[in-house]
Amino acid sequence: MVLDHLGSRRVLLIAALGAAVIIGAFAAQNLASSTVYYLTPSEARDRKIPAGQTARLGGQIEAGTLRYDPATRDLRFVIGDGTARVAVIGSGAPPALLREGAGAVVEGTFAADGTFRATQVIAKHDEVYTAPTAGAPGNGTRGRSLRRGSPPPSRSAWSRSPPAR
Repeated sequence: MVLDHLGSRRVLLIAALGAAVIIGAFAAQNLASSTVYYLTPSEARDRKIPAGQTARLGGQIEAGTLRYDPATRDLRFVIGDGTARVAVIGSGAPPALLREGAGAVVEGTFAADGTFRATQVIAKHDEVYTAPTAGAPGNGTRGRSLRRGSPPPSRSAWSRSPPAR
């Protein structure tokens, strides 16, 4: 009946396309729920985020603003996007990659005075991979460390060539 009119190959193709659409929609929905969005300081200013509302801000840490006091675990810096800037106050040790001029994403709330009280600070790393250069420290040792002042091992000690036949 229907199979004879459309042909079994065409019905199979339509069923496969329908399954692909359903799988794609399911995957997109699951990926969207795990995506982390953040606002730039300009977007937060334009949206007039009220004090106490949880938000994520992302931008560059401005030069000369990063301060951390290990005794009190007080972390302070200014994050900006080239147009607007926001003072960030956090508590706890800063991430290892957090530095001035680098990108950061902070999660927390705005205070009534306009500062951002961070409950989480995430350092963003650049996505550019740079291959190690020959002769740079740490290259060519294959995981073994050298003591300062000691001569490097001979080339034959590091490179094992297959035995001659």
